[in-house]
Amino acid sequence: MTASDLQDLLVTILTREAGNRRRWRIVVGGVKAYSLATHPHCNWSVTPVGSAGEIARVEHVLDSVRARHPIIAAG
Repeated sequence: MTASDLQDLLVTILTREAGNRRRWRIVVGGVKAYSLATHPHCNWSVTPVGSAGEIARVEHVLDSVRARHPIIAAG
């Protein structure tokens, strides 16, 4: 899975739960991938922007997705 794949997965899950794919893509923003040398347990992060409720919803989804996909490809 790449950063782009992960972003698509997050947006799809959020859209399924709360609609408006375009808005969720903005809220999620980009996925930042890190080197496995410095981040061996989970090499990606997301910094959502939006309302407190939107950010809370994204953080909840991130917890479950991170458990299933802790490592992504750099590309």
